[in-house]
Amino acid sequence: MLFNRIAEIAAGYDHVYLSPHLDDAALCCGGMIAGQRVAGRRVLVVNICTGAPRPDVTFSELARAFHREWGLDPGEVLAARLHEDAAALEILGVDSLHVGVLDAIYRHPSAYDRRETLFGLPDEGDPLLPALRELISQLYERLHSAIFYAPLGVGGHVDHQITCRAALERIGPGLALYEDFPYVTREGELERRIDALGLPLRPQAIPIVATLPQKIAAVSAYVSQMAELAHSQLGRTVDEAAAIEVMAEAVTRYAWRVGGERVWLR
Repeated sequence: MLFNRIAEIAAGYDHVYLSPHLDDAALCCGGMIAGQRVAGRRVLVVNICTGAPRPDVTFSELARAFHREWGLDPGEVLAARLHEDAAALEILGVDSLHVGVLDAIYRHPSAYDRRETLFGLPDEGDPLLPALRELISQLYERLHSAIFYAPLGVGGHVDHQITCRAALERIGPGLALYEDFPYVTREGELERRIDALGLPLRPQAIPIVATLPQKIAAVSAYVSQMAELAHSQLGRTVDEAAAIEVMAEAVTRYAWRVGGERVWLR
């Protein structure tokens, strides 16, 4: 089931995943989510950046570069990605909430105009933080018995960092910080993020052997993102079929390395 307003959501969810972008929940937590559904738990994925930029907007060069990587015309981007997400979440068997916030490259293009700034410190004038503080407070009040999951912020994408900060500020002990894939596969990225947060966090690995095929199937639904994911692993571009294979191998390799999917608890 798809929700567009918090007021539509009834209590009763056991797990709530805060996903900055359309694919983060499946990429980072797809195995856990599938396992929770097998166990009969109710799961809600909160997709934050689901807003569409105005049709008359002038896109930054960074946004145009992403459009080229995704192989989508600007007017097709959101519809295509929403379609992919619906297919992925159907495979996982979960409900979703679309928040309708713009992605950083559309929301604040003057500040996030290069990859270095998109993966740097969030801009003080970024409206996402106050918006997420309010959103998460409302969700937590309505679904306070659920376990909430937010990105750890590995890799430094500003949307991930801001979601992490807002969750830490607004959610009590029932918060788990998940590792951001594929950024967490890069040497030293996890350690840098843990040091930057400066919090006493402890890791917990959740085995996903039984649900790994379901996770890979869900992630494979994000066709537009496969080239970028493969490039992050290989440093070069490959065709779609090869990109899906590279993604599946990377997901599997990391799962074996850490013992499944890993979250960090306070």
